[in-house]
Amino acid sequence: MRHRKSGRKFNRSSSHRIAMFRNMARALLTYEAIRTTEAKAKDLRSVVDKLITLALRDDLHARRDAYKVLNNHQMVQKLFTDIGPRYAGGKG
Repeated sequence: MRHRKSGRKFNRSSSHRIAMFRNMARALLTYEAIRTTEAKAKDLRSVVDKLITLALRDDLHARRDAYKVLNNHQMVQKLFTDIGPRYAGGKG
C-alpha cells in the first residue's frame, strides 16, 4: 500500500525522474513558462520553490546548491540576479 507516500513516479527510474525535473526547471527558468502536464507541473513546483528560496539567501553556499540542481552557471546567475529578487517581498 502506498498510504502517505509523497511524490509521483511517472513510470520512470529515479535517475530519469531527477534528470527530467532538472531539465524542466532549467526550461522554466529560461523561458519563464513551459507547457507540460498538470501532474508534472505540480511536482516541479517544489523543485523550483526550493531554487527560489536559495536565490533569496544569495550567498556562496546557496549558489553552489543551486548549481547542483541546475548544472549551468548562466542559469544560476539568472536565478540569483533576475528571478530571485522578484520574490524578495513575498512570504515563504
